[in-house]
Amino acid sequence: MSKILLTGATGFVGSAILIKLLEFKYSPVIVRRSYLNDKYSECDEIIVDSIDSKADWKGHLSGVDVVIHCAARVHIMNDEEEDPLSEFREVNLKGTINLAKSAIKSGVKRFIFISSIKVGGESSEIGNPLNEKTNNVPTDPYGLSKYEAEEELKKLSKKHGMEIVIIRPALVYGPGVKANFETMMEWLSKGIPIPLGATTNKRSLIALDNLVDFIFLCMEHPKAANETFFISDDNDLSTTQLLRKLSNALGNHCFLIPIPSKLLSLVFLVCGLKSFSVRLLDSLQVSTAKAKNLLDWTPKITVDEALKKTADFYKKNNTK
Repeated sequence: MSKILLTGATGFVGSAILIKLLEFKYSPVIVRRSYLNDKYSECDEIIVDSIDSKADWKGHLSGVDVVIHCAARVHIMNDEEEDPLSEFREVNLKGTINLAKSAIKSGVKRFIFISSIKVGGESSEIGNPLNEKTNNVPTDPYGLSKYEAEEELKKLSKKHGMEIVIIRPALVYGPGVKANFETMMEWLSKGIPIPLGATTNKRSLIALDNLVDFIFLCMEHPKAANETFFISDDNDLSTTQLLRKLSNALGNHCFLIPIPSKLLSLVFLVCGLKSFSVRLLDSLQVSTAKAKNLLDWTPKITVDEALKKTADFYKKNNTK
């Protein structure tokens, strides 16, 4: 089977990819900062301090067929760096291009780059989802660093012939998810009243199982070469709908207070929580038409199935 180099192997997405690589008897080479436990002793490991412009890949990519690049400096809500854009660029742009150039020298056939929905935009009009032809240059430092990496990868591909695949996932959720998704489960589990019972927005999500399935399809599908894809569960939900489905998956009754979104948005703005308001109240939809039509892909599991897996994992492992 193909030899695969995977960055971000201990992250939320990377760890799920690694499990499937081992399940399907691939030969994964994983990149991380320290050695994994014996559970993954069958993997070759590369230890690096950081995947940045200074990372030395010499000799590590020998015989590798495909690189799956998940590692990144992720979006930070309250970034305390003096120059956040410079920090994001060092890892997400310069680190990515450094790895890609080394992959080219080593004869890697395909480079899969896990980008971000932020490259497409921060919001969309209901019924008018973002697609791969949407023109947007992000202003957010994280999104901009991902956009710049995409552009440089395209140039490298045209010049040197290595195939690239760019994947822009919607909000990823699944067993072990953190951040706002975990917070919502905590609220619902404790029966805390939530003032989000009247939202009419639409947001795209993607279950971890569906994202991993799509990445595996892109590893070998000939038509995925040098293409960019938005990807989601193809079942967009309002924040209210998501909370109700998640509550049902947890087996709890949710207490949603139907406060109009415009009033909530004003309250968030007055409280200095504009970014929080955008995430909960604005719409952000993406089209999966290209993935479905070009690669004949359909989501592996439904939203309800994925939320049940997510909720079951949370209940089993939550100690709060």
